[in-house]
Amino acid sequence: MWTDEIVEEIHRIREEYAKSFNYDLDAIFADLRKKEGASGRKVVTLSRKPGLTTRWSGRARNLGGAANVT
Repeated sequence: MWTDEIVEEIHRIREEYAKSFNYDLDAIFADLRKKEGASGRKVVTLSRKPGLTTRWSGRARNLGGAANVT
């Protein structure tokens, strides 16, 4: 079976990183947040906001879960 050396290296690095935190997702997340803050880069959130016009239909849509009644 063919293996991609780059993909294997990424898997190895990811495994070592997770193992360094004893596979604790909260600790991994905290470390990533710390690195994100230290990077100095602007961080944006791409989540949708209620009441935005949808891209395809051009009609306003309630994204909060309740149905629109017109």
